[in-house]
Amino acid sequence: MAEISHSGVSQPQAPAGAPPTRSGGRIAVVVNGNAKSVSHEVIHTLDQILDGGDLYVSRRIEDSEAIAKSLIDRGYDTILTGGGDGTFTVVVTAVVKQARMRGVPPPRFGLLRLGTGNSLAWVVGASQTGSGPRVAKALSADIARLRADAGSRPLALVEVEGVLSPFCGFGIDANVLHDYAETKKLLSRIPFVKSAGIATYAIAATTRTIPGYLLKPTPHCRVVNRGNDAFRVGPNGGPFGSPIKSGSIIYEGPATLASISTIPYYGFGFRMFPHAEERPGKMALRVSTISSVIFTRNFPAIWRGEYYNPEVLFDYFIDEVDVEFDPPTNFQIGGDIVGERKKVRAKLTDPVPVVDFYSPPRG
Repeated sequence: MAEISHSGVSQPQAPAGAPPTRSGGRIAVVVNGNAKSVSHEVIHTLDQILDGGDLYVSRRIEDSEAIAKSLIDRGYDTILTGGGDGTFTVVVTAVVKQARMRGVPPPRFGLLRLGTGNSLAWVVGASQTGSGPRVAKALSADIARLRADAGSRPLALVEVEGVLSPFCGFGIDANVLHDYAETKKLLSRIPFVKSAGIATYAIAATTRTIPGYLLKPTPHCRVVNRGNDAFRVGPNGGPFGSPIKSGSIIYEGPATLASISTIPYYGFGFRMFPHAEERPGKMALRVSTISSVIFTRNFPAIWRGEYYNPEVLFDYFIDEVDVEFDPPTNFQIGGDIVGERKKVRAKLTDPVPVVDFYSPPRG
């Protein structure tokens, strides 16, 4: 998510100190006004579709706390976010924090596919928005399905540096995001060239990220278990080998990537963590030493989550770990670069309810 601020369509605010009240079926939509697919037409369309719901157009991350307070004060049943994984991460973090402070359960969260990566959309079945008139059609379809009582399910998240997110990671995935941002800036200066999307990621990876890895030494990674027993993931997705006890080293050695997730997908349908949802109460940790040659040769299988090579891919079930990189390495949370880090602690959170169009309607 870029920056978040409260502007655009305003609604009456609840009195200061008013107790939160849950109104069945009330919907709020928080849209990242800087997201790829968010235009004046999209904002107008959402305003028309909501029919009694509230629309928050956001541009500055500093105001997320104020927006969250308003959302909790007004007692929404469901909060939809529009703008990709980063928008979801910022909104859920702020709203859950406010709910915990008030001692109330968090509302249900949902996703409108209006960003670039949208990994969660692959998990919960949000419609592909496309562009132009297709955006309005897809938004109308998702909100109509929601009003027809779309299913719900709990979704655990990764908590790291006080942020709740579906995933986070060190290394090549974070470097690709960093290089994507730089490439996007460069392409935006060229007339009639689209500067966002999977093609820009491909350009960034091939012209910046991969050459950088060929020229630089591989960082040293150390992962220490700080939670319950951790397990290495075997060829069929089940745990194998002896349990890794709390305080023990899970992995130590060179690594081009060390990422953690509670969902199988990265953006664009990349099944990065194929076993992420297969063991309740655990997150997926993937550490990799894969070379660019092996990655290129096996790209289709890797993309589908079908590639297994225990010599270069190290997958684990975990619930809390310390991850250290030497030297400090780029780190991303929810698809947003947060800078270089030497060490972080990541742990599994209590689940939050999410709209899931693949699940049966609530009974």
